[in-house]
Amino acid sequence: MSTNGLRTRRGKRLAASAAGIAAVALTLAGCGGGDSGIGGGGDEPAAAEECPCEIRFAWWGSDTRHESTEQIIEAFEAENPDITVVPDFTDWDGYWDKLATSVAAGDTPDVITQEERYISDYSTKNVLADLSQLDIDTSKVDDSVLAGGQIEGAQYGIPTGINAYAMVADPEIFADAGVDMPDDTTWTWEDYVTTANAVSEGAGEGVWGTQDYGFNEAGLNVMARQRGETLFTPEGELGVSEQTVADFFQVSLDLMEGGGQPDAARTVEYQAAGPEGGLLGTNQGAMGVWWTNQLGALTDSSGHELELLRLPGETEGERTGMYYKPAMFYSVSADTEYPESSAKFVDFLLNSQEAADIMLTDRGLPANTEVREGILGELSPTDQKMADFMADLEDEIVDTPPVPPHGSAEIADIMERVNTDVLFERITPDEAATQFMDEFNAAIAD
Repeated sequence: MSTNGLRTRRGKRLAASAAGIAAVALTLAGCGGGDSGIGGGGDEPAAAEECPCEIRFAWWGSDTRHESTEQIIEAFEAENPDITVVPDFTDWDGYWDKLATSVAAGDTPDVITQEERYISDYSTKNVLADLSQLDIDTSKVDDSVLAGGQIEGAQYGIPTGINAYAMVADPEIFADAGVDMPDDTTWTWEDYVTTANAVSEGAGEGVWGTQDYGFNEAGLNVMARQRGETLFTPEGELGVSEQTVADFFQVSLDLMEGGGQPDAARTVEYQAAGPEGGLLGTNQGAMGVWWTNQLGALTDSSGHELELLRLPGETEGERTGMYYKPAMFYSVSADTEYPESSAKFVDFLLNSQEAADIMLTDRGLPANTEVREGILGELSPTDQKMADFMADLEDEIVDTPPVPPHGSAEIADIMERVNTDVLFERITPDEAATQFMDEFNAAIAD
């Protein structure tokens, strides 16, 4: 079946609403859940399922992901002929408005792909089932990884796979600039600035040492963890100090002053262009901070053999700060008519070697460590490099950060706005820290 066939099979797409509908629709969904008795406020036990039945699976992604997911669905249906899985997919930009609209209309997908910034919002509105109450085998998933989907003792999401926020480096540009690649087991944040500035100087006009890192809160989280802090506490509050936030933004100014990264206007343009249109993807920069599963796209767009490095500062603080992030989560609707069938499908996605052989690293390095081992021989050289890097980190990672609190979906907009103001020197790093803390505290208090 083609991708176009999938679109016909599930019918017309729900219209995506304008920005802001997601929050309104999710508020309207406060009464969601309860029919299945598996979470979300349900008081009644689930009734016995009658099959044949039909469940809907919602996800976001590229055409490549849609095609591979189609194959996985076909494999599942071959093993479970009484269950039909109806695809419900879109790209990232439209996914959350579309999902919120479906939830508000009482038409929640049975199996939902979730992301860490949103999972608290949906769980607190009783939309998601407690997966620990369903028959899903999680024995091959490390407890620290599984904890990424746990809120107040309930398992609202099971990680699809894991990524890490890491430095991506281009050895060819380092060589052209006459600068040695950094030793990522010892380098500091000061070393990072010095190295990037040196690459810019040696590489000449139009090539920079690094791309700005200040638009993504993951980098701030790593720096905070290195200092014994955390971006969020288990209680759902900010756990990072204003000093750490100010220091985080100061790094960007130090890089601009020394020429290690582009000026503010160019930086904003490169950020908007995504990985392929950024400095690394266009051979105009030696370094950039990206998620490990973006290494393939960066390598393909640059045409260079890129390397993964630990973030700076892992040995200069109180502890290491890098962590395994769930790439995304599988969740189940709290009011699905078919909790057993939905759980069976999630179990297949998580534990089937056949599904893993099709998916490979598209949803992160598989969370199931057994099927992860099973795909290693099938990986491309780039994906093998990612897998090796993730394995090297295993003994250094201390723990998994708490799930971001309700309201944290706003943090991406807050980071983009504050960082842009810092880059254009409309505010100082100290002022940026105060603004960040105030805005984010307001978001999670709503």
